[in-house]
Amino acid sequence: MTTPAFSVHPTSHYKRLSTKLQKGHRDFEATEKSAVAVLSTDPYNRMRRHDIKKLEGVPSGEGQFRLSVGRWRFRYDIIDRVVLLSYCGLRREDTYR
Repeated sequence: MTTPAFSVHPTSHYKRLSTKLQKGHRDFEATEKSAVAVLSTDPYNRMRRHDIKKLEGVPSGEGQFRLSVGRWRFRYDIIDRVVLLSYCGLRREDTYR
């Protein structure tokens, strides 16, 4: 097994959100593991395989990148070889109405 190119670390805010979501959504833990696997190998989405977007006008430290995995959204920053997860949540229900 190869070593991941990036290490993924959650912020304290992310940990609080994650704990709440795990209690209310059975599918969250598997989705979170999938997101961490993606971010540890290709957080810049250079292979164009994932739904990752660099957010405009978002300063560093507030989640400059967004990864969409199904109905889940993960926001993160990249500092050198470290991915800092800062937010996780469900897509808003009224987004595409």
